[in-house]
Amino acid sequence: MILKAKHKALVFDSGVGGLSVVRELRRLMPDIYLSYVADDGFRPYGNKTEAALKARLPGLIQTLVFATQPDIVVIACNTASTTALAEIRAAVKLPVIGVVPAIKPAALSSSRKAIAVLGTPGTVKRKYVGKLIRDFAANCQIVLHGSTGLVDMAERKLAGLPIDLEALRAEIQPLFAGVRIDTVVLACTHFPLLLDELKSVAPYDVSWVDSGSAIAKRAQSILGDVRPGIIPDWPQTALLVGGQDDETRAEMFAAFGFAKTVSL
Repeated sequence: MILKAKHKALVFDSGVGGLSVVRELRRLMPDIYLSYVADDGFRPYGNKTEAALKARLPGLIQTLVFATQPDIVVIACNTASTTALAEIRAAVKLPVIGVVPAIKPAALSSSRKAIAVLGTPGTVKRKYVGKLIRDFAANCQIVLHGSTGLVDMAERKLAGLPIDLEALRAEIQPLFAGVRIDTVVLACTHFPLLLDELKSVAPYDVSWVDSGSAIAKRAQSILGDVRPGIIPDWPQTALLVGGQDDETRAEMFAAFGFAKTVSL
């Protein structure tokens, strides 16, 4: 059975954080056909060196593109995007969109010109993030904070496990310890999955900004110039590189439109 033509996209992340981008892609383009890949065997990326990520990601993405035949690749991981995007694009001969921390829109919208960038330790230390701050937020006071604990909490939430709100409060406390910020950039795609919990433990109201919607709009713009392909009759699938596809994880991905979960 052959279905109608649709655009196809490959969404890649170290874990489940890219599902926050999947949510925005499906919201903007309900008919899009998605394949999702979680690099479970190599996560977390936040504590990997740039050399290790550059050595791994171009070849891995190239293989995944060959297997899934997408029209576009979305690297739904800030660490991967700020580290190895140029190398990935050189290896893959189709459009590749990376996730850029939303520092520019945060700086534009901040009334106090005081913003925090909340990402993994690897992301907040990248030279690319420093350049974004110099280019778009030079007039702002900046608080940088890296957390791997929030990544684990997001994974637990999607697995249906309880979140320790006191532990979450402790993870973000450094954001509010000095400068009175009014905007927080969620510079890891896992973190929007915890948005309700983050709002509940913040000591005062702030704006929370992420890149999901902008990435979806960029993908829609690029795909507007690409002729849709014919989709065979197979389910949209989440692929776990080095991971384990238990029933709980399969249900997690099914909630985001992936009817099948497969371990590689």
